Amino acid sequence: MIRKLTFGVCIVFAASALYAANKEQNRLENSGTVMREVMGVPDNIPQELLEKAECVIVFPSVLKAAFGVGGSYGRGAMVCRTGEHFRGPWGSPAMYALEGGSIGFQLGGQATDLVLLVMNEKGANSILDSKVKLGADASAAAGPKGRDASADTDLYMRAEILSYSRSRGLFAGISLEGSTLRPDDDASADVYGRKITAREIVMGNNIAVPPSGRLLVRVLQKNAPHNESAKDKGSDK
Repeated sequence: MIRKLTFGVCIVFAASALYAANKEQNRLENSGTVMREVMGVPDNIPQELLEKAECVIVFPSVLKAAFGVGGSYGRGAMVCRTGEHFRGPWGSPAMYALEGGSIGFQLGGQATDLVLLVMNEKGANSILDSKVKLGADASAAAGPKGRDASADTDLYMRAEILSYSRSRGLFAGISLEGSTLRPDDDASADVYGRKITAREIVMGNNIAVPPSGRLLVRVLQKNAPHNESAKDKGSDK
């Protein structure tokens, strides 16, 4: 009886772990799909801003219900350029969580995809290790789109994080001030099959991109293969 009970418990744990892994892998795949679709929108993220971003964070299908009382949150993935100063090609994705604030009232009742651009090293480093509050710990702004970006590029480049939303086919900048970002290391562990931190994933040299993350990385590499901000800051020695 004890052996049967122990075996049954092991089966339950194994099934739970497999479910969690599959759920996070599906979320990562959906992040890639969202990014591909966003880049297909004619009036999308300005090319010059995407090319200067150090990292991109995608939260697919965020719902208003996820931001109610109780501290629920949206989940997604962050991909950064590789190298000490984020100058290399896009690397492996780390899983991330976005928590409440006033965003719920802005999203309404529709499922909304969010895309965040992390525009400088300070912003990238601040969210690699801990939770940050947008607008307080990291400066944030609703991102411009299409031709509207050119005249105000300097203004937007001063923000550490630019944010966009897509709902019912409409694509626009959205303010996320008051919300918080944090690494979701448990979700990353489900994706990679071992305990691993966001910093280890992003800054590591031998972290292979999981199959579920290949679309997201491929879309970013296709649309912004080089970090154009390096021209402004100078190349690494």
